[in-house]
Amino acid sequence: MDLSLSPSDLTFQTEVRDWIAANFDTDLRARMALSKNGYVDKASQVAWQKKLAAKGWIAPNWPKEYGGPGLSTTERYILQSELSGAGTPSVAPFGVSMVAPVIMAFGNDAQKEQHLPGILSSEVWWCQGYSEPGAGSDLAGLQMSAVRDGDDYILNGSKIWTTLAQWADMIFCLVRTSKEGKPQEGISFIVFPMSLPGITVRALPTLDGPAEGQHEINQVFFENVRVKISDALIGKENSGWTYAKYLLEFERGNAYAPGLRHMLNKTRKVASKEYDGNEPVIRNPDFARKLALLEMRIDTLDATERRVLSSLSAGQNVGPESSMLKCAGSEAQQAITELTLEAVGLLANPFVQDTVALAEPGSNAGSPTPEYALTAAPSYFNYRKTSIYAGSNEIQRNIMAKAVLGL
Repeated sequence: MDLSLSPSDLTFQTEVRDWIAANFDTDLRARMALSKNGYVDKASQVAWQKKLAAKGWIAPNWPKEYGGPGLSTTERYILQSELSGAGTPSVAPFGVSMVAPVIMAFGNDAQKEQHLPGILSSEVWWCQGYSEPGAGSDLAGLQMSAVRDGDDYILNGSKIWTTLAQWADMIFCLVRTSKEGKPQEGISFIVFPMSLPGITVRALPTLDGPAEGQHEINQVFFENVRVKISDALIGKENSGWTYAKYLLEFERGNAYAPGLRHMLNKTRKVASKEYDGNEPVIRNPDFARKLALLEMRIDTLDATERRVLSSLSAGQNVGPESSMLKCAGSEAQQAITELTLEAVGLLANPFVQDTVALAEPGSNAGSPTPEYALTAAPSYFNYRKTSIYAGSNEIQRNIMAKAVLGL
């Protein structure tokens, strides 16, 4: 197993680093530094994604026939690692990384022609309609109905924890089209505009206290929403469970280690500036021990991700390793935000609702604490979600127990 980079890979790595240095400008860096949840405002997010699209890097996993760059498995890993390690905004995954692979694999030609170009250009923003108030990790229990009425479906129900639905032009949804047989057998995968009559988006409050319009999650209500079946239905009716499992392979397929290193480096800088008595916090033996343990966790995770990369390059499937990486990565994210909060101490107390506004040109808003302290508590609260979304860590451990231990 060769975990080293080839000369051509190293050349590509240098190209990526040079491009980031030239395009990740000071304004966007300031906005990201003040973000509570890793997102910036929609205009800044789209502008960044358009830069990536112009370079051909917004959809590194897409095949060439649909506009992808034709990168190797290792080049894709390098690109993602460098972007994440530099702290750039993450590409919103709902279009590029989630619904697009499903449309490519199971959609018809008309659907591919209609949706893929807008996803690639970031002209169309997507959101995901999976979880419901009574169906989260047990997704097969979903109840949102799609009842046939001639050539249309009539949709009724609601979806919850819908990330950035207030920005979305389109949604992909799992809906119940049959109550016969096992619950998984009556689910279909559909896509439709968020502008249709009968759709209501309601913000859900979170402890990080986002500014108005910048909230992260929503509940979306559907009341007698009419969609044309030939446009909305992806693949076969009642086969949505198969497509949903296919999509989750892409949702969980990210490398954590580079982003974790970036997060931990920020924590290290904070701990160097804050004092515990007469010494910087970073010199506190207990704090230094926690920092070292996290560095070792990240190094271990990085080695595992590289082994997975080697397997993928050899044409092998990831398997239960994706569940292991999700658990280890998400729990390390939470641990880093806890350590940052410890380093900042009481300076984390003041609440500023719109932290990103401080980065606006000409802003007269004053910060009650050092800027690095403003996001410590909100980020801590926000990252409690990471062990729940994309399949809760408890569910992931069940998968590992069954697949690896045979339990």
